[in-house]
Amino acid sequence: MAKYAVSNGTGGTAQNLTTTYKTLVDVTALTGATTLRRAWVYDLMVGVDGTPADNVVVWKADRQTSTGTRTAATPAPLDAADAAALITVGVNTTIEGIITASTQLIEIAVNQRASYRWVAAPGGELIVPATTTTGIGIRAKSPAYTSTATAALHFWE
Repeated sequence: MAKYAVSNGTGGTAQNLTTTYKTLVDVTALTGATTLRRAWVYDLMVGVDGTPADNVVVWKADRQTSTGTRTAATPAPLDAADAAALITVGVNTTIEGIITASTQLIEIAVNQRASYRWVAAPGGELIVPATTTTGIGIRAKSPAYTSTATAALHFWE
């Protein structure tokens, strides 16, 4: 079981938040030269990197059936002896993918001045199925904050 880390700081240009959701990081199973893999997201850290004010940012983890236009990112193995991840990761989406209706896994409203960390209870990890182009997207929106945000996650496959 190899573990990996990735954040939207690993590639592309961070997108400003708006009143509609923007995907900051997604973890997706894609068909490649190897067999499809499942992934388990067990740690999620989110926050904003702009000038703080008293605004809300709503964070969600949703299932998605396709990726949008995004920058590919290479997950870093937490143990340098592990092989490269077979799960694909995208960051800083510019055109949103298809989010599966009514599959919200996490939704939390956080004051912009605070960061937030979610850690799965054992057995409560978010699971990316081994199905082509399906995955989990970490998304954010804000009615008042219009700068960039950060999202990082740890997963194992």
